[in-house]
Amino acid sequence: MLPEVQALIDRFQLKPLPAEGTLFASTYRSTQEFEGGKPFGTAIVALYCDDPYAISRFHKLPVDEVWHFYAGDPLRLMLLYPDGSSRDVVMGNDPLKDQQVQFVIPAGVWQAGHMLEGGRYSLFGCTMAPGFTDDMFEGGSREQLMGIYPARADDITRFGCNSNETNMPKGFAT
Repeated sequence: MLPEVQALIDRFQLKPLPAEGTLFASTYRSTQEFEGGKPFGTAIVALYCDDPYAISRFHKLPVDEVWHFYAGDPLRLMLLYPDGSSRDVVMGNDPLKDQQVQFVIPAGVWQAGHMLEGGRYSLFGCTMAPGFTDDMFEGGSREQLMGIYPARADDITRFGCNSNETNMPKGFAT
């Protein structure tokens, strides 16, 4: 493990996000809640790296998610839209080279992400309002996504969820 990766894991007390695979730490959870106990907003800091292996498997959320790039090497977001189209977005710290420092993933879009090959680490954050709860997460299984997005077969094979790992554990909250 690279020393700077270990330092970031220690600094933020990063842990694996169940079902998804990202190293993360919750940095904000609103004390105000909607009826039923759902928070008004949440935020995380997260890390992609090769050792320990940390990526984001395909999943979708019922609300918009705002991504923020903080440090390290560029990362790639893979987006699969409900109409069958897809798009890649590169996030990084060089906006003059078309790298996004902030990007909104719309509700209902399948998303996955990873550090670009050759990188050391990618440090980023995500915010949501209303805030994240475990019942919002829907993992995209390889079988499910392959039939809808055959042109993205390589990405789906690599970043799709196993069919038995498409839900966040009950009671898990960032």
